[in-house]
Amino acid sequence: MLGLEGREIRRSNCGWIPVYVESNLGVISIGFTIPNPDEAVIWRGPRKTGLIKQFLRDVDWGELDFLVVDAPPGTSDEHISIVQFLQATGIDGAVIVTTPQQVSLIDVRKEVSFCKKVGVEVLGVVENMSGLSQPLSEFKFTRMTETGEQKDMTEWAMSYIREFAPEILNLIACTEVFDASGGGAAKMCNDMGVPFLGKVPLDPQLRKAAEDGRSCFSDDKCRRASAPALKMIIEKMLAQKNISTENGA
Repeated sequence: MLGLEGREIRRSNCGWIPVYVESNLGVISIGFTIPNPDEAVIWRGPRKTGLIKQFLRDVDWGELDFLVVDAPPGTSDEHISIVQFLQATGIDGAVIVTTPQQVSLIDVRKEVSFCKKVGVEVLGVVENMSGLSQPLSEFKFTRMTETGEQKDMTEWAMSYIREFAPEILNLIACTEVFDASGGGAAKMCNDMGVPFLGKVPLDPQLRKAAEDGRSCFSDDKCRRASAPALKMIIEKMLAQKNISTENGA
């Protein structure tokens, strides 16, 4: 997602050197140490704990404004290790990501409870894939035939729209993909007393930018749906911690 596939970690007298996306964004990942990207990492808890400790202690991070740890879902050993290793330095908090449906929120409730038990502030919850949002002009249209096959009607539909209602081509069509009838992440946050940071739509252009290793903020096609949503979430989270977003901070 950061466009760093195939890169390797270098060493210096001060430890491992992060792989840099930009001059102000360095990354360390176990993926840099595996020669075959399709290889599974089958490690037990102690070995994973040792690697997390190395990533925190033996990397020449320099002076940091932020250290972001992307943790796996759930309340596993990795989370406990991260909290223990960083407790002395002070953890600002955790951002928890979920999808709207109840089967996901059940696990996320446990994650919120975990953070409260170990004394990590929940900075907020983000609802990802919160409904499909896509410009109408990017949709494909089909018609089901009597034999059960789908016939592509996109060219006919777009010609019809351009002739009789061209103004709606500038609209973004939205629909729910996951069941959010239970209130989604916003209701869960209200019930559990934690901040709700916002929703990120299921945007095909955001998915494509991520797979190509491009920032959605520099991709014009993401600026209509997903990039504004992400920017609002970032600004809301930083405002809670009284951190300015001026000068790219």
